[in-house]
Amino acid sequence: MDTSGTPRTLPRHSATFDPYTLSEIRRAAATGIYDIRGAGAKRALPHFDDLLFLGASVSRYPLEGYREKCGTDVWLGTRFARKPIHLKIPVTIAGMSFGSLSAQAKEALGRGASAAGTSTTTGDGGMTPEERGQSQTLVYQYLPSRYGMNPDDLRKADAIEVVVGQGAKPGGGGMLLGQKISDRVAQMRSLPKGIDQRSACRHPDWTGPDDLEIKIEELREITNHEKPIYVKVGATRPYYDIALAVKSGADVIVLDGMQGGTAATQDVFIEHVGIPTLAAIRPAVQALQDLGMHRKVQLIVSGGIRNGADVAKAMALGADAVAIGTAALVALGDNNPSLEEEYRALGSTAGAYDDWQEGRDPAGITTQDPELAARLDPVAAGRRLANYLAVLTLEAQTIARACGKSHLHNLEPEDLVALTVEAAAMARVPLAGTDWVPGRATY
Repeated sequence: MDTSGTPRTLPRHSATFDPYTLSEIRRAAATGIYDIRGAGAKRALPHFDDLLFLGASVSRYPLEGYREKCGTDVWLGTRFARKPIHLKIPVTIAGMSFGSLSAQAKEALGRGASAAGTSTTTGDGGMTPEERGQSQTLVYQYLPSRYGMNPDDLRKADAIEVVVGQGAKPGGGGMLLGQKISDRVAQMRSLPKGIDQRSACRHPDWTGPDDLEIKIEELREITNHEKPIYVKVGATRPYYDIALAVKSGADVIVLDGMQGGTAATQDVFIEHVGIPTLAAIRPAVQALQDLGMHRKVQLIVSGGIRNGADVAKAMALGADAVAIGTAALVALGDNNPSLEEEYRALGSTAGAYDDWQEGRDPAGITTQDPELAARLDPVAAGRRLANYLAVLTLEAQTIARACGKSHLHNLEPEDLVALTVEAAAMARVPLAGTDWVPGRATY
């Protein structure tokens, strides 16, 4: 009621102009600068939670977890490479650069991945001795910027990943602000210290798939045809992008959905460019199947993988493996509630801190500040990551056994149903309780 006692309706926020949107309008009006942040899309998107597995009952026979094995290993690069990679688990560590991350964080990723029997990836900015020394299997990213790239380090890697696009910013380049360009980062990237750096959005020496084929052949020659060649694409037009990557000679394709993270780029890019991971997998698999290359050219899916159910669902939809980035950083100690007071001092809160570009991360992960970086113990952080990877694998195995599968690669779309019409259409599986797949022709 108002002061006269007349009943009044409660104030109501607009769904379109919600409090966050209003705050962003005010910030833009005050500064004249677009917002930059790290991490991935924060808006609600159709995701793996919208799918359910159909466990075995009478019509299917489950496996006994204590006595019957369920394989988890994966071979990557079997198409052309003389030395394909064999991993114990199908969960890999995505590319995250030294520069974006501290040297301690990169070392911890290598330690954790090696303990779990999987691979890690360099990222933009080159290879550090800590990373190579602690990574049993290391993938070397070949990016448009060429920052830190040199043939000697490339030959030291176990595989090469040609990065064409990234899920958080397909068609766009990354950013590394001056406060994170330390003496060491500047030396590795051949950049001036303390000056903002922006990576190129496309490779400087090719303009299309025919040129990519030539580049892949050059990389094979440099590595004596031993190392698998990956091609990483941001999820936008997955059917055509995957088909052209196969034509260009890729051994492995990494498909990164818009829930995938970034060190820093425009918020509007992260939230409004690309398609969800769930929507990208089936068109990509369809392209591989149409070319007779499914399982011959391996598909790694990334972007928002959080638990063993996500791993199992991605593989049931046709992936050979998955990659994690944001979840790996959380396992190391990123956004830990024990640092809440320090996150509040930075104007954020634990679980929402994404100003990785500022280099003030109290966890010592997304920083180049020596004092902050020293807070992260690479041995302890690596152990936490290894534990997390073990849990992901055990959870995925539990689901596979419940579906009667003796290997994670035996999971298939027939094991899934969807909770929403959108997820059913994207994953091309039936809506739960029906045999209806939206968009599928019926006769």
